[in-house]
Amino acid sequence: MGIGTRARTAAAVAALAAITLAASALFTAQNAASAPGTAGVGTAPALGHTGLWLTDAAGRVVVLHGLNEVFKVPPYAPAASGFSDDDAAFLQRNGFNAVRVGVIWAAVEPAPGAYDDGYLASIEQTVRTLAAHGIVSLLDFHQDLYNEKFQGEGAPAWAVQDGGLLDPALGFPYNYFGNLAEDHAWDQFWRNSPAPDGVGLQEHYAAAWAHVAHRFADDASVFGYELINEPWPGTLWEPCALPLIGCPLNDGQLTALYQRVTTAIRAADPTKIVWIEPNTLFSTVDTTHVGTVRDANVGWAFHDYCGTQAEGLGSTLCASIDGLTVGAAKSYASAHHVPWLLTEFGATNDAANLSELVDLADKNMLSWLEWAYTGNDKTSASPDGQALVLDPNQPPTGSNVLTSKLKLLAEPYPQSVSGTPTSWSFSGGVFTLTYSTARADGAGGFAAGALTDIAAPAVQYPNGYLVQVTGGTVAAAGSVLQIASSPARRRSP
Repeated sequence: MGIGTRARTAAAVAALAAITLAASALFTAQNAASAPGTAGVGTAPALGHTGLWLTDAAGRVVVLHGLNEVFKVPPYAPAASGFSDDDAAFLQRNGFNAVRVGVIWAAVEPAPGAYDDGYLASIEQTVRTLAAHGIVSLLDFHQDLYNEKFQGEGAPAWAVQDGGLLDPALGFPYNYFGNLAEDHAWDQFWRNSPAPDGVGLQEHYAAAWAHVAHRFADDASVFGYELINEPWPGTLWEPCALPLIGCPLNDGQLTALYQRVTTAIRAADPTKIVWIEPNTLFSTVDTTHVGTVRDANVGWAFHDYCGTQAEGLGSTLCASIDGLTVGAAKSYASAHHVPWLLTEFGATNDAANLSELVDLADKNMLSWLEWAYTGNDKTSASPDGQALVLDPNQPPTGSNVLTSKLKLLAEPYPQSVSGTPTSWSFSGGVFTLTYSTARADGAGGFAAGALTDIAAPAVQYPNGYLVQVTGGTVAAAGSVLQIASSPARRRSP
């Protein structure tokens, strides 16, 4: 594989570089074992943002590619599923730099106002294990179908108020649409109905989040908090399924929840990005009425599941539908001047669907976290069909890894850019990146010699790769290719 970089001058201020990679039988690594950008212990970077971009402390644009790791059964901790250091090393080795780590409200607050710090210690150990391999974590308060009573997970049993209504066991996702007891429980949550101790359900939720944020406030490897996974509108869901109408009533309630939780978190952690989501039906109707959360560090997280929600449509039609979903997500992020992140897609072994979405993300220069790393999802009819690694209790090698899926996901991409990307793509073994050395925040440009790191996973380049650079030089090559920018050249009058 080869990487080429072309550079030219933009108003004699910022260089525009282009990088191309293609498979080769040659290996040009200068020090593959210790190439800069191959993180060591405790080197996961602290992340901020500017506009749609995530950035590191030096102002470099950071791009995330990673997986979800959510354990949906007691004790709800990834470590209990078998996720450990060999899994983190596998992720790093294949170029992934982020994981969405599931945190379950029922485990955080098993009784009203009582928190299980032993559970959070397990989550913290997983975060540290990932950080030791240069991988950042997004903490995700995960739920499906609200609670185990409705064949899901998320809220503690004491937070379930079902009204004694009809409770058929329709499974995931059908309980959302046909289980009156579950919809009633969601309605009570949106109304902030009193818990058994007289405190509102949302107030408990916000306080639980604040407790988690207090523990992780000083952990730079946690880049944010995703406030709730796939919130459901309750009995308001029917109009939410209409593309041009969406869910204005519940989205107003959702905005208020996000403001409540964000305010509570800020008392514990003033800086980490809080990531908010549209309601569950967003990736079906591409419409949202979620408003502005008044905070300087908000991010927009969304999911895209055409291929699994509408099986049989085929990749061609899904490509159009996925384009609408990504476009709607970008519109919200742009309008609110917040970063965006695709925190779930995939949940399938359909190579065409996965490839189409990864290419779409590349086209939009969008960071992503695919669902899922392991196959233990009780809300799936085919858990192994969602996995990259089938059993985290076993080493991530051989038949325990879906290698065809790995090769689709473990693609080259710019992990950090000393400047602002303008495009990247990967097709037929060829990776191309263009970027300006202008800072994403508009505060000038990066100096000559500033470094850009590009993931170059060995699964794509078993025989190594060639590097071709214009407007820069190869600083190091290996599992991470590092390019140092050259001085911008002034044009002659």
